[in-house]
Order: sequence, then C-alpha cells, then structure tokens
Amino acid sequence: MRKRIAIIGGGIAGLAASVRLRDLLPDTEILLYEQSAAPGGKLRTGDLGGRPVERGAESFLNSASDGGESAAVGLVRRLGLGDALVHPAPRPAALALGGRLAPIPGGTLVGVPGDLSALDGVATPADGADDDRGRPLLAPGEDVAVGALVRERYGDEVVDRLVDPMLGGVYAGRADRLSLRVTMPQLAATAESEHTLAGAVRAAQARSRRVPGRPVFAAVDGGMSRLVAAAVAAGGARIMLGQAVRELTRTADGRWQLIFGPVPAPRAEVVDAVILAVPAKPAARLLGDASIGELDYASVALAGLALPPGTELPDLSGFLVPPGEGTLVKAATFFTTKWPHLAAPDGPVIVRASLGRAGEEARLQLDDASLLATARRELGELISAGLPEPVDSWVQRWGGGLPQYEPGHAGRVARVRAGLPAGLALAGAAFDGVGIPVCVASGERAADDVSKFLKETE
Repeated sequence: MRKRIAIIGGGIAGLAASVRLRDLLPDTEILLYEQSAAPGGKLRTGDLGGRPVERGAESFLNSASDGGESAAVGLVRRLGLGDALVHPAPRPAALALGGRLAPIPGGTLVGVPGDLSALDGVATPADGADDDRGRPLLAPGEDVAVGALVRERYGDEVVDRLVDPMLGGVYAGRADRLSLRVTMPQLAATAESEHTLAGAVRAAQARSRRVPGRPVFAAVDGGMSRLVAAAVAAGGARIMLGQAVRELTRTADGRWQLIFGPVPAPRAEVVDAVILAVPAKPAARLLGDASIGELDYASVALAGLALPPGTELPDLSGFLVPPGEGTLVKAATFFTTKWPHLAAPDGPVIVRASLGRAGEEARLQLDDASLLATARRELGELISAGLPEPVDSWVQRWGGGLPQYEPGHAGRVARVRAGLPAGLALAGAAFDGVGIPVCVASGERAADDVSKFLKETE
C-alpha cells in the first residue's frame, strides 16, 4: 500500500522536508497543510519600485560551521537554482550611536568580541572582569542568557551597545533573555572548556572552517519567493492552503488521524507519519504538551521605501540600532547598495527598515501610513540627513514572527523529542532556531527520521 505522510506547516522547514521526502520516498503521497493563503512562511518577495525586495528573510548564510555549503545553499542547488545565487557587495555595516554611525568592530561573534582592544570606542569593557577564575565558564550542558554571561565578563556597555543590537537584528529580542546555547551554539560549546569569554570566542572562531574568499551571505536572484515556488514543485506534495489542522490523534492501528477545516464541517485524513513544522503554540496543542507552548514570540514590521533615483545614502550595507537609542527602527538595510543586482543608474534607491523589538508590540499599533512616516523620519535622523518622499512604499507586518529562546529551550525540545512516538517528527524555528539554513536542515532531519521509520515498518 502506498504510504502517506502529512506535513503540517508550509514554511521553509516544511517545504524542505517535502523535497527530501520526495527524494527518499519517491512513491509516497505527501499532504502539506498550511493555514495561510500561501506557502513559504516568512519567505515572501514583494515588488518595490519595480524591484523584487524581500518582505521577510533577506538572505541566508552561505557556509556551514564545518566549512561546507549551508543547508540553504544545498537546497537551492538541489532545486536547480544554483546559477541564481547572488551575494552582497563588500560594504560595511554600522551601529547608530548617539547621532553618529560607527563601524561595527570586526572579529566579533554575533557582537561578542574576542579581542577587547578592537572595539574602536564603540563600548568600554569592564576592567579585569574577564580574568581566569580557574574553571570553565559553563558546566557541561549548562545554558545561560547571552546578556548574563557577557555582562558578567565584559560589563554593561558591551551588551547594550554591541551585543544587543546584533542579536536584535536577528531575533528582535534582548540579550538578557536569549539562550546562549540556541543563539550561539559554537560559543556555548567552547565555554564548557575555556576559562575566559575572550578565550571562548577565539576558540569558537577557530573551530569555524570558513573558506577564505567565500561570501558570508547569499540570496536568490529574483527573490525568495522563487525558492519557495521551486520547492513546492520539487516536493510534489498535495498542498492544502487555508487549512489549519486542529486535532492529531493516534489510530488503533498505529497511524495518525488529522482533523482540519472549519469546525462546522470538519474533514479527516489518516496518514502513516507526520512532520509538525508549525509555531510553538499550535504544536503544543496538537501534541498535548504545554511545555512547548511556553515559547514567546516577538512582533516586527518591515517598512520598504523606494526613494527617488540619486538619493544619497552613507556608503554602507545598512546599520543596527541599540535599544537604548529609543527608536522604533531597530535596523535598516540599504538594499540597492548591499545587493548590486537590484541597482540601476536610473532606478530607485531602496531602503528597508525593521521596526519593533520584543515587548514593543504596542508601539507597532499604528496604521501603515504612520509606520512609514515614523520609519522615514527616524531613518533620516539616524543617518543625519533628511530623506525625500518615497516614490513607492509598503509595510509588511509579522505578528508573533520571531521566537524568543529563553535559557533551557534546547533541553526542553530534546526532552519532548525523546518522548515522541515513532513516525512523528518536529521541524522548524520553534524547535531548532531561526535562519533559513537552520530551518532547512531541521526539515530535512525530520524527513530523514520519518523515512527511516517508514522503511523499517514496511
């Protein structure tokens, strides 16, 4: 009998799982359920001034920690889009500090420096706090908040002016609440043997096998929606949009029954295996495990501005804003500077601003016109130059879009996974971390697990 697999969640983790399953089990029927109107999750490309500009994730890491290509690049090549890979121009990024744009110090690990003498006045570390105390920074398996460790060892300024904006650019969260083991796994590993934070950072950097000359980031020419469409086609799943799965139960013969559709007219399907690739709260509801649902999420908005041709901007890829600056804008990307393939001499100058941090949801409760006006005004103040009226613009809101991994998250997920029955796997940002490569790898691992189970039960 032909096997059937359900993937619940159509973001990049679920789509990556479908592609891997199609490769491993070509004759299997794959059913993919997505409650929104389109697949792709937070990968979405929109038009801005006649250019494809991301309304969600902008790029992905080009390399894995072992020096090979990242899982995202591997998926792009598997989908036949290798020739469409593009890379950012070699432009520096900056920090907005007290009315000036200061270069981000080099040699940091997500803002955590390994050489305190190279901070270039951005922050002043605490004297003597990182002395060798005769023991490793962390016990084996121990997890702490990034901010707690860095404040203890380097002082408040390094966290507030460097680490917080760097983490905020990725997670929209604060270093004092984010798990070291999830957000910086390489540093957590070396902290189990190193006696100083500087030593742990340098050891983590030494373990990274980055290939000289290889760009750090990559994207897909034409936009991430092109990647989504290719994954949908390659996965060959029967995709049901606008369908939230409301119940997941085990049948008497060890299979799985899914209940989905509107409450007055529910529909049911029975499948042989399930991959859950949804956010924390729906996963907790379907699994009946409240511990998963404890994960908080931050809301953000993106403001895209297409400025008139010739608008002058600093020669940067963009900048990050520490929370202490008080602005709603937490980061900005100068798109047509950073991504040369989007620039044209007579084309618009495109800027994308990220607004809002964890705990600032109330500040985002403005209409689109007000958010755009705020973004334009704050951007002008942060670069010390007024910005002209845009020729085109949009606002993209991601309510509850970014997980806030508190210390202990990885351990909780490991315990949940250990208790799952065979044939049920978890994937995605709710469990393994943010970023396209992480989510792709998570979906592929889930597919590997499910494939192994089905082959063993044939």
